[in-house]
Amino acid sequence: MSYTIALNFEDGVTRFIGCKAGETVLDAAYRQKVNLPMDCSDGVCGTCKGHCEQGEFDMGDEYLDDALSDEEAAEGQVLTCQMVPSSDCVIQVPVASSLCKTQVGKIDGTLAVVEQLSEDSIELAVDLDEGAELAFLPGQYIHIDVPGSDQHRSYSFSSKPGEQRATFLIRNIPNGLMSGYLTQLAKVGDRLSLTGPLGSFYLREITRPVLMLAGGTGLAPFLSMLEQLAQKQEEEQGSGQPMHLIYGVNKDHHLVKVDALDVFAERLPTFTYSTVVVDEASKHPRKGYVTHHMDDEVLHGGDIDVYLCGPPPMVDAVLKHFDKEGIVPQSFHYEKFTPNQAPGEVS
Repeated sequence: MSYTIALNFEDGVTRFIGCKAGETVLDAAYRQKVNLPMDCSDGVCGTCKGHCEQGEFDMGDEYLDDALSDEEAAEGQVLTCQMVPSSDCVIQVPVASSLCKTQVGKIDGTLAVVEQLSEDSIELAVDLDEGAELAFLPGQYIHIDVPGSDQHRSYSFSSKPGEQRATFLIRNIPNGLMSGYLTQLAKVGDRLSLTGPLGSFYLREITRPVLMLAGGTGLAPFLSMLEQLAQKQEEEQGSGQPMHLIYGVNKDHHLVKVDALDVFAERLPTFTYSTVVVDEASKHPRKGYVTHHMDDEVLHGGDIDVYLCGPPPMVDAVLKHFDKEGIVPQSFHYEKFTPNQAPGEVS
């Protein structure tokens, strides 16, 4: 038996390793040429300390309190030299990937589909090369090299991990480098190079109600999250916690992938969603901003995990709204992106 361990480094790089039954994370990492920090490997120094965000494991009792206190262990801190996983795990490693002699992965693929969903949204599908492995956490993003240039653009996956076809929702930016390629030059069969995965915005284990807030093509990571959650539901591993998505756009025809959300609502009994349109001339039943439609029913008195992905003004507006209303979620994960840049600030 082997478990998949996601190592998230502080520079945003994620590296996935396999860990054999009974093997420590440190040994598994070294076996796969990832040099995690360590001095003693005996649970004495604490150099290999990290934080396990999700997963089951055994730490044993062969380490010193000076290396890992009871309080730290209760908060999810681990010593990778002693940690023996009993499930897939996600571990935060508090150093840059370069210091561990590892680097972000690279993979190639073939352009399979380019479809303009609306005036401001494009869907891109890339068939990864046969035998290529692209593991990621739902919500993360990847760099895609723009053909004919020496630049890349960064996009969140809308597909779930493990698929041979990776999909993305891309904002159509007038005179944008990637937008120009996709709308004017791209053709099925073009070769694309991808680098990643990256980012700290990803789905955590669900233990309480969830509120998802998406702006425009910020819907992409939620499609990836929902796809994985739906699969778990079908495998009878669903959490049973209520999940609500508020999806905001500027104009009626900017609403895309609503049919996919309808399917998720059928596959996930506890999932609901609502759409919001900013345009005052719209006849949509819910107008304004997402902050206008966060009622008590979806806020659960603050006993929620909030995931937010959208342009900076939307992210800032939600942060200010929470502060003004005195809403303090149990956890709050957000990502804001700007045109022609990688997804930006993550918390």
